[in-house]
Amino acid sequence: MTAARATSIGEPGYSQAFSCVPESSRHARDLVSTALRVWGLEALLDDASLVTSELVANAVQHSAGRCLVFSIERSAQFRVRVRVTDQSRVRPVLRCPSEEETKGRGLLLLSALAADWGTDVHTSGKTVWADIAYGAAT
Repeated sequence: MTAARATSIGEPGYSQAFSCVPESSRHARDLVSTALRVWGLEALLDDASLVTSELVANAVQHSAGRCLVFSIERSAQFRVRVRVTDQSRVRPVLRCPSEEETKGRGLLLLSALAADWGTDVHTSGKTVWADIAYGAAT
């Protein structure tokens, strides 16, 4: 079930719990697409979808939990925040993998696409978030 709640600029935000499986990336991207179209922010769709895929993939790969919670909210006129909450308290680590390594570039990609990102650790796990912005709002 998708829950909606008001964001800091009064737009509804969207949140949904998913199983901690690779297919959840697609479902989270669908939610991103819906929210951005409702808000008229289709210009953010490519970056927000890629960031969403990376955040969900990291939660699936590194969390021992059975579920994750994905949310998107419009935090400013041309800025959205995507969040993935999982049951691991281990913070993600930005790495610089060698050319031979096939994994470990997700947070580099996130850093390149997001206006800002971070991790909030809480008693039941962590939330990794990223702000995607358009134009002068970055």
